[in-house]
Amino acid sequence: MKYLSAIIFSIAIVIAAWFLGDAYVSRANPDGSISVTGAGSENFTSDLIVWEGEFSQMSENLETAYNQLNRDKSTVRNYLIEKGIKEENIVFNSVQTNEQREQQYQNGNYIGSIFKGYQLTQSVKIESNNVELIEDVSREITELLNKGVQFNSTPPRYYYTKIADLKIEMISKATEDARLRAERIASNSGETLGDLKSADMGVFQITGQNSGEDYSWSGAYNTADKKKTASITMRLEYEID
Repeated sequence: MKYLSAIIFSIAIVIAAWFLGDAYVSRANPDGSISVTGAGSENFTSDLIVWEGEFSQMSENLETAYNQLNRDKSTVRNYLIEKGIKEENIVFNSVQTNEQREQQYQNGNYIGSIFKGYQLTQSVKIESNNVELIEDVSREITELLNKGVQFNSTPPRYYYTKIADLKIEMISKATEDARLRAERIASNSGETLGDLKSADMGVFQITGQNSGEDYSWSGAYNTADKKKTASITMRLEYEID
């Protein structure tokens, strides 16, 4: 029985030594791999423009204010149509009503407010693929002052309707760039590039051309510039044969 225990103990030591040795060899010779990041970018010009503005009227009488605002609305619509903008591209939003009051103070103490009138405001939105036309109109909109309308305009916003196709093209460019980098690294190391193990897409960014705009971790989407640059990164990991 004593000899049997000794034999079993000896076998256990041999097996343990074999496993430990195998583990050491595995750690000393891990499977080779290469991780690379490729980039793709493309310049493009926006094909959709969105432009907004608003106008307002004020009167102590609500009905009077509304009639005056309705007159301005007609003037704005006719002006935009005369400039070549299609009526279906012109969208007027609902009228916003605000009661205007002037605060009163006596000896530095607030004593109440005086009703000054009703201010009615209406905004208009123009969305069109005719980017150049809307740009021109947005610059000339102060002409409405000569027609008695005080029109406040916001800067146009620019978009691209084929963004999905552009993104696919960028992914293809970034992937190809990463693959070429991996092949060059493997060749310089005297190795052969094997199968692709994983591929991770980075953040898709759209910035203004030559704007020096910073990238965002969540993805930049520039709407202020008509001419833009799209970019994306791809991280690939390859096996080494």
